[in-house]
Amino acid sequence: MADTTALAIDVRPRRAQFLLLVGVLAYGALLTGAWMIALRVLPDQIALHVAGRTVQLHEVHHKIASNALLLFAILPFALWVEWMSVGWEESSLRRLISARSPSIKTDVVILLLGQGRVLDLMAKVMLLGASFISGELIRQWLKAQTGLWLDPSPLPILVQLPLYFALYTFFDYWTHRLDHWKYFWPLHRYHHAAEEFCVVTSERQHPAQFAGIFVINLPLAVCGANPAVMIWVNVLVSAIGLIIHSRIDSDWGWFGRWMIQSPNHHRLHHKLDMSRPTGHFAISPIWDRLFGTFYGDAGVYRSGPGLPIGVDRHYRHGFWVIPDVMRDYWDFWRGWFVRGKAHL
Repeated sequence: MADTTALAIDVRPRRAQFLLLVGVLAYGALLTGAWMIALRVLPDQIALHVAGRTVQLHEVHHKIASNALLLFAILPFALWVEWMSVGWEESSLRRLISARSPSIKTDVVILLLGQGRVLDLMAKVMLLGASFISGELIRQWLKAQTGLWLDPSPLPILVQLPLYFALYTFFDYWTHRLDHWKYFWPLHRYHHAAEEFCVVTSERQHPAQFAGIFVINLPLAVCGANPAVMIWVNVLVSAIGLIIHSRIDSDWGWFGRWMIQSPNHHRLHHKLDMSRPTGHFAISPIWDRLFGTFYGDAGVYRSGPGLPIGVDRHYRHGFWVIPDVMRDYWDFWRGWFVRGKAHL
């Protein structure tokens, strides 16, 4: 009996590892097929005529091929990091394979719906492209009006990345706080409705919440970030988003208090108990500290996986997500005309 039990304990992770490998291969095959079609449809050189100006996009095929695989290697990597950190029993992968709760089912559906939009990358590429084009036009206007021309391109990319990451996280902090304002909360509430963390909870976003990528990346483009830097910053932010929604029980010490938000700090942001205002809005805690929304050192909450998270609004959860999506969308529009409570 002891040998059988030991065998069962050994086999489950191996079986899961095999399923993960099969899933990644299938995922890669679908990704490759989708992008082969996209490469056939899109020309390698694109001339865009905007506001009387022409913006040339060169080597479109190379940029698509190199960045698509990079972006979509993140999810398997995040699942593996969490597995190694918390063990098989507590991992998101085990829950995704064999122990899906209703809340996680909703996360999976939203993830799949997002991937269904040509694996979600097309939307990101389009929004990044729109940000880049708009930012370039604003830069040229500023140069014409003031003579100021922001051009950090001579700096090495390893110097540009932390600078633009800091800029990104600053604007993301204020965008996130705006999401918690009463007028925008119904759309962001959908993300906070998750009742437990899983790596893919990061992708649980209301479909109407699409403007953030454009709003945040536009300042980067205005400040002269080239497309490669913008994509790398977005890749880094996406990876952090997956990790901080994982079941890892750690505050990452000083690094989590000052540099990059930890999973435990992000659970405090998702807490169900609203007797104290929401904090921890920033990917980089330095902005929470500067603007008074960092509560992690107060010791008021135990912020590990046992902390109850969610919202006080009923959600059905499970695979049928449309009613909740439509209700929250209706609440968003109704909120502009009906006085309600702010969620800042």
